[in-house]
Amino acid sequence: RVHGEVHQDFSSPGIYLNQEFIVIEFVFVYNMEAASQKNDNGCPRDHPPRFVDETHSPSFFWRAHTITILIVCILIVTYVAINTDQQGDLVYNSKRALATCSIVFMCFLATQAQDGPFTRPHPAFWRLALGASVLYELSLIFLVCQTVDDARYLLSHLDPELGKSLPEHSYGEDCTLWDSGHPDGPLHNVWDKLDFFIFAHFIGFIVKAILLRDVWMVTVISVVFEILEYTIEHQLPNFNECWWDHWLMDVLLCNGMGMVIGLWILHYLNEKQYHWRSLWQIPSYRGKMKRVAAQFSPYFWTEFHWRPRSSLKRWFAVLGIAAIFLAYELNLFYLKFLLWIPPPHAILQARNVIIVFSGAVAFKETYQYMSDPTCKKLGQQAWIMAAIFGTESLMTIKFGWDLIWIPPPRHIQLCWLVGLIVFFIYTLGYFVWPSFRIRKTVFTTQKLPRKSSFINLDVVSETEEEHYDK
Repeated sequence: RVHGEVHQDFSSPGIYLNQEFIVIEFVFVYNMEAASQKNDNGCPRDHPPRFVDETHSPSFFWRAHTITILIVCILIVTYVAINTDQQGDLVYNSKRALATCSIVFMCFLATQAQDGPFTRPHPAFWRLALGASVLYELSLIFLVCQTVDDARYLLSHLDPELGKSLPEHSYGEDCTLWDSGHPDGPLHNVWDKLDFFIFAHFIGFIVKAILLRDVWMVTVISVVFEILEYTIEHQLPNFNECWWDHWLMDVLLCNGMGMVIGLWILHYLNEKQYHWRSLWQIPSYRGKMKRVAAQFSPYFWTEFHWRPRSSLKRWFAVLGIAAIFLAYELNLFYLKFLLWIPPPHAILQARNVIIVFSGAVAFKETYQYMSDPTCKKLGQQAWIMAAIFGTESLMTIKFGWDLIWIPPPRHIQLCWLVGLIVFFIYTLGYFVWPSFRIRKTVFTTQKLPRKSSFINLDVVSETEEEHYDK
């Protein structure tokens, strides 16, 4: 069928060759389109089956501008080199040099790094996120090679207010939920515990729901993190909270409301119809403004199905992802306690922003690596995030060696022992025991010949032969 007409006469060699050419051309175009849907790691991009590849658009917004950015970098380096402080202020000149190195490094990655799975609002944005995560990892490596006192001293060069011991606030002194005789009201204990961390819990679980894209994963992380707070509250006084602060204010109120809003956003993104047009194809100015705002939304949304119980290997892989996620949370609290950084400080906020944007790419790359058989290697952003996790954990262990080895109370140890036993029993019962029973049934239900220990496949039926092959 060519242009809606059915051709029955194939006797002419010309028609046969033309059809062969059409088939060859179709296969070539199909392979080129399939290759364009993959990023530089060989994994599929976040595109629908039919899409318009914006990254190859000739518009100014999508051009690489490599020469322009190179000239800008040279001008920046020239300006900093000429305007060096000649009075010999080593600290000031070192700060300017490090800032210049960081700018040039970020410009290089923005123009030359590999593209990841995301293209909105622009691939350069996610390359900059990769560069920020690399710079953060290099900073961690530099700090972990110092002593804890030297690390605090170096941080004081970024902010003179740092490097000073901080008082830790405990929330578990008075756990009376309803105090009818207090002059400040019966719920004065509740109002006293409303601080910055309440807002952080709420916003954090909106972001976690969007990153993980799975209600069960987010719920498990919410509950397990509160159990970890019980476990290490003897090490970090900030985790010493009342029972109703743990389960009512944190899990149900803040985390629960954050998860509900995050899941609503996920539902909206899953149900949304993704149909894009170029900005210049929209006639009205209102439509153009809506199209500009939509540039900051996903090009296409992929729903995550982690399926942890599909196999034993995937079970441990998903549990490992959840454990790393929780370790990122704990490392934040340990490092701010060990390095004397107050919670609202810009360093901690910058760290959280880097982790969020880099983690979004890392989760997508990890999910593709686990679920797509054509994805042969772990993505670059997931690799960097794993390195950050290892370096932060190493810094926590090195700087807080005496702190982390303080044993928890006996009842906490017994609870973890019971939990681990239940976990291993469940893992063995769900994954190992059924396969063992199936294997045992295969070898015991089949009757073997009595006079020989070998099986004569000539006298065995076809079904039994296939059974023995298995």
